[in-house]
Amino acid sequence: MSQLDLKDKVIVITGASSGLGWQLAIDAARAGAIPILMARSTAKLQELHQFIETTYNQKAYYYTLDVCSPRDIHGTFQTVVSEHKKIDALINNAGFAIFETFLDADLEDMKEMFDVNVLGLMACTKAVLPEMVKENRGHIINIASQAGKISTPKSSVYAATKHAVLGFTNSLRMELHETNIHVSAVNPGPIRTPFFTRADQEGTYVKNIEKFMLEPSYVSMKILSLLIKPKREVNLPYWMNIGSRLYQLFPSLVEKLGGKSFYQK
Repeated sequence: MSQLDLKDKVIVITGASSGLGWQLAIDAARAGAIPILMARSTAKLQELHQFIETTYNQKAYYYTLDVCSPRDIHGTFQTVVSEHKKIDALINNAGFAIFETFLDADLEDMKEMFDVNVLGLMACTKAVLPEMVKENRGHIINIASQAGKISTPKSSVYAATKHAVLGFTNSLRMELHETNIHVSAVNPGPIRTPFFTRADQEGTYVKNIEKFMLEPSYVSMKILSLLIKPKREVNLPYWMNIGSRLYQLFPSLVEKLGGKSFYQK
């Protein structure tokens, strides 16, 4: 990360209070960027803000935000633009999962997943886009998932939200193709973060795939590197994406050959 130069870039990170978002904020600050931290937990944002400014002597700012509230999103992003004069990048990282069969899933949980993972992401994008179009520059990075390419049992609703994120991202990219605004999707496999505290309360999935988990620092580096060399999509790890590509071509065959590997949850 020390070779990554993001000096003075204003980077908004949603879901910054833990996990990948926390790591992104730290790595962005270390690379010279000005991280704008957003999440629901004010206490955790304050802790991260203090750590960044003390450890890296780098300015960081935080705004308490629930991405389920379009009104709060609009007001918060207006404040950010007013106070910082620009937003170089938006990393839509906020998201969560609950791994259950669809039969057992609660409708309120389903709605919350779509509100956070999809509608919240869209609302944040909607909030920054007018200014980016006006300035004809910027970068929107949406954290999707390999689950958005290949669904597995007990993640039907979560996978549906990430399919939606990928569809939205690809369409938005084409809508902005005549501008200097970049739009990227990042599709990681499981990452070693507190994400699974809620997603996998029984611990079954984590136990089964622990050795395959990606480290947050590795994923963060790949994401922030997009701000130097933009790409339409980043897929992690490479071998998991091979499976996703094969699934698009031969879904029945992959489901048959995948067998028990699809039932890790």
